[in-house]
Amino acid sequence: MAFNGVDYFAIDELLTDEERMVRDTFRRFVDEELMPHIGQHFRHGTFPKDLPRRLGALGALGASLTGYGCAGLGPNAYGIIMQELERCDSGLRSFASVQGSLVMYPIHAYGSDAQKERWLPAMARGEAIGCFGLTEPDFGSNPGGMLTNAKRVGDRWVLNGEKRWITSGGLADVAVVWARAHDGDGEPAIRGFLVPRGTDGFTTRDIEGKFSLRASVTSELIFQDCALPLDAVMPGATGLRGPLGCLNQARFGISWGVIGAAMACYDEALNYTRDRKQFSRPLAGYQLVQQKLVDMLEDITSAQLLVWRLGRLKEAGKARPQQVSMAKRHNVRIALHAARTARDLLGANGVTDEYQCGRHMCNLESVFTYEGTDHMHTLIMGQDITGLSAFE
Repeated sequence: MAFNGVDYFAIDELLTDEERMVRDTFRRFVDEELMPHIGQHFRHGTFPKDLPRRLGALGALGASLTGYGCAGLGPNAYGIIMQELERCDSGLRSFASVQGSLVMYPIHAYGSDAQKERWLPAMARGEAIGCFGLTEPDFGSNPGGMLTNAKRVGDRWVLNGEKRWITSGGLADVAVVWARAHDGDGEPAIRGFLVPRGTDGFTTRDIEGKFSLRASVTSELIFQDCALPLDAVMPGATGLRGPLGCLNQARFGISWGVIGAAMACYDEALNYTRDRKQFSRPLAGYQLVQQKLVDMLEDITSAQLLVWRLGRLKEAGKARPQQVSMAKRHNVRIALHAARTARDLLGANGVTDEYQCGRHMCNLESVFTYEGTDHMHTLIMGQDITGLSAFE
């Protein structure tokens, strides 16, 4: 059944013609090409290997970047793509988000001309896949404590360390890896390196047994005396501002994406409770059920308005990282609440993969944690409004 959207406040009228066209294109693509198969991918823990090229053909990869075969779309058009992909599954949105915001964006923003020419056109087409190596086994919310290091030895960088919870790591043709770099002069600084698959000393190991994001590949990256040429480093990024700038791009996409998951859960719960009869009437005719549906719709509407405004600020160059933190924190919260509420309204059926809400609920538990936990975004906003840091 085609999805008609959730738009209680006529937010469609606030979108540009381009944004509506993008929405319609990806809504059809998701309904016709992805939804029929996502349940099996989640059940078996498999990633649809043809997805990258299909997304590339639609201009979804690096959609907000310009040049190098990228679509050059505005922030909200990009966000709408993430929304429609996550309406299907957070794992599919995660792939597109990582490819565009965490791999293509830093190469575009910080890379050399040669690095851009080598990787960006192929990645935009989905012919090359990338991953983003920042999180480590012992350092997630505190990336500045990373242990992965690169030392300059003659005409080489030698990379050692481990990254964990890396989306697309086992698929990637190239990894953007952040490491503490020692070049022999002064204090070490965090730098970004491009590490192609097949480089000696670089191996990956997929993480098995996940309850969440099962249609997405999640991996460890392992570097043991991994020798890289001097031009493997991205020249335009030094310090944590580099990786944090990438995360800011990705968090914006997540803020849009999770609305898709929330809409899917609301739509499923609404249709189910209208059809399912208990005692004297459909479930939707009972006061408690109506309250839950109204709460879900109210939450979705607030999330839609929040990201629409954030996108317009981003378009004007006025969006601040703390505002992105608010959107990520608020919208993931409402999406997870929508998934849990839908599961409740579907009763026992909500825990089977015949329906969507249980899958979205499991996926959103990961989204609640990754790319800045709910707690970290709380503290980012807290510091912004009080002027006092609670991180130490």
